[in-house]
Amino acid sequence: MVRSLYPDNMGGMTQITHGPFLVAEDGSLTPQRQPAMRFEWRGRDCEATFDDGKVSLTVQAGAIPYTAERAEVRPGAFAALGEMAPDMPEGWRLRLLPDHRVRLEAAMPRQGNVTATALVRAMVAFALALDPYLDRLESAGLDAARGGGGGKVKT
Repeated sequence: MVRSLYPDNMGGMTQITHGPFLVAEDGSLTPQRQPAMRFEWRGRDCEATFDDGKVSLTVQAGAIPYTAERAEVRPGAFAALGEMAPDMPEGWRLRLLPDHRVRLEAAMPRQGNVTATALVRAMVAFALALDPYLDRLESAGLDAARGGGGGKVKT
């Protein structure tokens, strides 16, 4: 589907609709609604969004084990979160959600128009930068299974 920037196509410029985006001739993306690109890294659900002059990336990094499952791991897992929070890069945030899932979030300034290449580049950089933090969470006993794969039932 091709949409004109102008009601009567006076300027001759067109944009192509691709998913939640309008793609301009120069390749820049304009969201038609709040877009999100979802991907998986090391078995965890990740998401990339952009608006308000920034690109935001999140990962469900893991979860503190339930007391009924592995009570002995919980104190060390909470301690690891406390130790890790000050070590996060600038623009990153560690959040402990009410259900004890752990989310890592990063926000970086958007420079100009967002292209698909720039968005994928940001996603790859985020995923690679995650590795040492995911390693720390795993070594502290955080369960990755509850961190990703939303909607799956443990049987």
